[in-house]
Amino acid sequence: MQGTIMYGPRDVRFEERPDPVILEPTDAIIRISAACVCGSDLWPYRGIARVNGPTPMGHEYCGIVEEVGPRVSQIKAGQFVVGSFLTSDNTCEICQAGYQSRCVQGQPVGAGGAQAELLRVPLADGTLVATPGMPTPDLIPHLLAASDVLGTGWFGAVAAEAGPGKTVAVVGDGAVGLLGILAAKQLGAERIIAMSRHESRQRLAREFGATDIVTERGAEGVAKIKEFTGGLGAHSTIEAVGTQESMMQAIRATRAGGHVGYVGVAHGVQLPGDELFFAEVHLLGGPAPVRRFLPDLINLIWERKIAPGKVFDLELPLSEVAEGYRAMDERRAIKTLLRP
Repeated sequence: MQGTIMYGPRDVRFEERPDPVILEPTDAIIRISAACVCGSDLWPYRGIARVNGPTPMGHEYCGIVEEVGPRVSQIKAGQFVVGSFLTSDNTCEICQAGYQSRCVQGQPVGAGGAQAELLRVPLADGTLVATPGMPTPDLIPHLLAASDVLGTGWFGAVAAEAGPGKTVAVVGDGAVGLLGILAAKQLGAERIIAMSRHESRQRLAREFGATDIVTERGAEGVAKIKEFTGGLGAHSTIEAVGTQESMMQAIRATRAGGHVGYVGVAHGVQLPGDELFFAEVHLLGGPAPVRRFLPDLINLIWERKIAPGKVFDLELPLSEVAEGYRAMDERRAIKTLLRP
């Protein structure tokens, strides 16, 4: 098969790789129908995170099951499936508590590289969710979004306790932040404030449910949120970037007793304990337990109640994956969809 390999900063290649095979009796092999480039893939692409030698890339995927191991009982060959970027058995105590991203047997799906024609998925029964039938082509981008960015944005909104009567602020206008807006709207938030400087992303934010746009950042952005909320701050804030500035902006924009859901992959974030002590806000976040939400998200998509795939504003053949990375790095695209 062919797949994506990152050799180093800004060195992404599409080349021959060995076909994946069943290694454990709980594995499944799927033929990828669609994959994509994630914002987190840009950290190693930009040299901020290191890659140790040639590394298969990609952790968002949907496709058709080709083969399953002898201990896979729920997932069948021929089914169309969506899976999380982290595997889970969905039976351990941590999974049962709703944190499948911290499963005691879990591992990153990205180790196999989903930006490819085929993918081995460990713990298939607990990681993959089959759709009600074979999707029409127009549904595939929306189902692909559920694999990570929709589930991650949804977790951010749930962690921030977005809901009826709440004002929600969203820090970050990438795919996760935008889908955090969609999630907050679906959860019944009364007011949703998107923090964005880019017109195309502002338009999509409003389409997904944002009621207000704040273009300022840092202290000025916090002041604007306070202005909108009678000086109190948001009830709920979704942090979807992962930098020191964005995390502190999220905390400072949240009222005392409010909730911050942080889902941006943290790089160099250090929280000042004294400020956090007096902020009196709730913090919950980390790698999203996408598997917790997948069945409901797939149903919403299948019934065409949400259209998260609109975050894909560039579609390319998988063979042109390097251009997909460049476009996102240069902010010419929010998110690149790849089709084998």
